[in-house]
Amino acid sequence: MGCPAGIGPEIIIKSLNYFKEQPHLLEQILIIGDKKVLSKTAQRLNLEIPKVEILSISELEVDPGKPTIETSKAMAQYVKTAIDLAKKGEIQAIVTGPITKEGLIKAGIPYAGHTDWLAKELGVDEYVMAFYGDKMIVSLVTTHIPLKEVPESINSERIFKVAKLSYEFLNKLDKKDAKIALCGLNPHAGEAGLLGDEEQMIIKEAVDKCKKEKIPIYGPFPSDSLFYWAYKGRYDLVIALYHDQGLIPFKLIHFEDGVNITLGLPIIRTSPCHGTAYDIAGKGIANPTSFVSALKLAYKLLHN
Repeated sequence: MGCPAGIGPEIIIKSLNYFKEQPHLLEQILIIGDKKVLSKTAQRLNLEIPKVEILSISELEVDPGKPTIETSKAMAQYVKTAIDLAKKGEIQAIVTGPITKEGLIKAGIPYAGHTDWLAKELGVDEYVMAFYGDKMIVSLVTTHIPLKEVPESINSERIFKVAKLSYEFLNKLDKKDAKIALCGLNPHAGEAGLLGDEEQMIIKEAVDKCKKEKIPIYGPFPSDSLFYWAYKGRYDLVIALYHDQGLIPFKLIHFEDGVNITLGLPIIRTSPCHGTAYDIAGKGIANPTSFVSALKLAYKLLHN
């Protein structure tokens, strides 16, 4: 459910109502959260909670938009319960509601977010943060690090592993004749070494290794033009070397309906592309589109 004081409860109620004419899909859902909070949210929205299984971990009195230590601890417990069920094989996919890093720290959880926590608990060393939309898919080589640390954090082996997991993801989506494009690090992809040599010294080595492994990768390309061609359909997925390089163009197109997905886990994990939005929590105006998309993608991957 994410943070009980955020928009997680609201977007869940709205998303369930989106699927209410598809009971066969609702039957596959287990909500891990707080039934009391969900019920009050539904009343406030004047919506019903469709018939769905709820595992109620907490029973909180919540003031929307005002997180407390209690809501943070509950938020963490929801995730922990999902991880435990995944380890037991009782669930095959996790769709995570929005949480906060600050809340995790207050709850005593030593992770920056869902991604690192899930990977560690599920015994995975190599994983990739990716973003999915109908018009664009982006994978990241580096994620939440300062920009000045990006060049030293890029190596050919990491790029190769991101490409490999990204190609496996495209296969799970049933993408035929998939093409992956790789961003350069420097302006103009280094301009033959005049604007930086990472493309020639590091990235080319990764591309050569990918081609030996039959991974259909192209580049590196100047990122200022590459995303235009990806949007036009020339490439099925773009590998960006750092967070904002990939997320600025992606969110420009898919801000409302984009999905965050972790590649490389033994289960499916998707989430909406937004945060807890405490500033609008409880106002009934949260947009559920991204959460609906996260559910749809989880269903699609399960059925594939």
